[in-house]
Amino acid sequence: MKLEIIPWIILFLPMLAAAGITLFTLKSRDQSARLSIGAIVLGFVLSVFFIAVNGWGPLKMESVASWLEVGPLQVDFGLRLDPLSLLMLLIVTGVGGAIHIYSYGYMHDDPGAPRYFAGLSLFTFSMLGIVLANNFLQMFIFWELVGLSSYLLIGFWFERPSAADASKKAFLTNRLGDFGFLLGILLIWDTFGALNFSAIQVELIRNPQALGALATVVGLLVFCGAMGKSAQFPLHVWLPDAMEGPTPVSALIHAATMVAAGVYMLCRVFFLLDASGSNALEVIAWIGGITALLAALIAVQQNDIKRILAYSTLSQLGYMVLAVGVASPTPAMYHLTTHAFFKALLFLGAGSVIHALHHEQDIWKMGALKNKMPVTFWTFLLATLALCGVPPLSGFFSKDEIIAAALNPEHGSVWLFLLTVGVALLTTFYMARLVLVAFFGSAKSHEAGHAHESPKVMTVPLLALALPSAAGGFLGIAHLYGKQLGQAHADYHVLAMAVSVGAVIFSFAFAWGLYWNAERDPLPEKIGALARAMRDRFYFDELYEATVIKLQEIAAAMADWFDQWIIAGLAVRGIHGTTELFGRALRLVQTGNLQTYAFLFVLSVALLLFFVL
Repeated sequence: MKLEIIPWIILFLPMLAAAGITLFTLKSRDQSARLSIGAIVLGFVLSVFFIAVNGWGPLKMESVASWLEVGPLQVDFGLRLDPLSLLMLLIVTGVGGAIHIYSYGYMHDDPGAPRYFAGLSLFTFSMLGIVLANNFLQMFIFWELVGLSSYLLIGFWFERPSAADASKKAFLTNRLGDFGFLLGILLIWDTFGALNFSAIQVELIRNPQALGALATVVGLLVFCGAMGKSAQFPLHVWLPDAMEGPTPVSALIHAATMVAAGVYMLCRVFFLLDASGSNALEVIAWIGGITALLAALIAVQQNDIKRILAYSTLSQLGYMVLAVGVASPTPAMYHLTTHAFFKALLFLGAGSVIHALHHEQDIWKMGALKNKMPVTFWTFLLATLALCGVPPLSGFFSKDEIIAAALNPEHGSVWLFLLTVGVALLTTFYMARLVLVAFFGSAKSHEAGHAHESPKVMTVPLLALALPSAAGGFLGIAHLYGKQLGQAHADYHVLAMAVSVGAVIFSFAFAWGLYWNAERDPLPEKIGALARAMRDRFYFDELYEATVIKLQEIAAAMADWFDQWIIAGLAVRGIHGTTELFGRALRLVQTGNLQTYAFLFVLSVALLLFFVL
């Protein structure tokens, strides 16, 4: 077997698993789970083998099969094999594999488990397609498949209205971003006559002014796709509601796959964003910064353990997008990678707590879980410290790179630097709040008082993810990305490191003072209306309900009225009615009586003579 076929096998294994479950094993939970888990675990093993044999830069960087030819448009179905895609291949199959195994225990008693595993496999296939795509058209098709499969997974418990609404919200919000992405792809095709990433990059190197006045427009339209998938302001509203799906789905969407797709795509096509004459990066940096700060503030007053982690994901995605915006794609991908480890661990840890407390998600009904769930507690604590940026854990190194990049005067600014520091302060505060309230103090409910550790099928994936969460900073990840995307600026690392560690110490001390042994949240009494605004997510949903959705409903009502009364009524039924009346009147004179016909003939002649003479 030729080694170049291995990536193709890795890509299509989850699709075959999804098809097999749908067609043959929907009545068997165990067989469906084994098929889904086996496909992704085998994909991870094959990924490790392929990289071990070929290294991070295979001699053949693209594996191509002829796919589509329409006039001058020629599109191949191709796989791009470079450090960027190969590392993402390991993340998707590795972290995704841990989530699949964990799901076997978490979904053990759910009658819809076979459908769930089919959805997971379809999702994995779609994400692998984005990671390995070598052209825009192929990426866009898999991009939409990710949207479809996430819709199915978020709305897995579709009998619950909240889950059905959340899945529709995610699907429709992403379509808004994807519409802009599609327009950007069409402009790229119109400009370059090609959709292959390598061909476009070569043309831009040969002619830096190829995009001309459209450089900024193309960059921002492409960024629209990332705004949807990576939930950037103002399209961020779908991600917290995605918590309505099962907790492993939340881990899958929020860690290594769907939300990572937007950041990965920006880094893959960074040559377009940084094209000569484009100002797209400045807009991207501030959108990322606003998203990071907004989400961190909202997380401070959330009480649902999954929602806190959801807004944490939003905030960290903002960090990554900000890094892209300050021309630092290497730190963005570095943080994406480390974040995949510790955020998947956090969500699976939260799932372990929810499972032990019989689906209780309010942190103020937890407490005293430290000793009752030791594996969950210690792995959750380690992931929390990594997220906060405590040295020498993985998040410390990747976050330090972003903070340093924000201060670089060439693309960053003091304001962006201060924003990243503020987000670091808030991150430590809301995560310390979560840990202190949920795991320490006294048990605040009957369920918390009788909690026990989750089964090994759920705790072993926690231990597996704890290792890269702790040691991810020492694996040379940044160096691998840097070889392809360019190294980050190192001038401000010492300052960034000092500020980052100082932010962690200060915020943890502040959170300790507020929440140690607290029975209820003291913050609302201290900051009043601001706390209510943060708890109610700054009223974005209400704002959209009163403006965008109301405007859409008015436009839909007007269109319906125009369709019923003008098109269907006046145009269609009016013409039909007039014709029918004319026909009925004409039919009245068709009596079959010769005397009547003679009389009408004479009358017609008399009228004719009258008008003529």
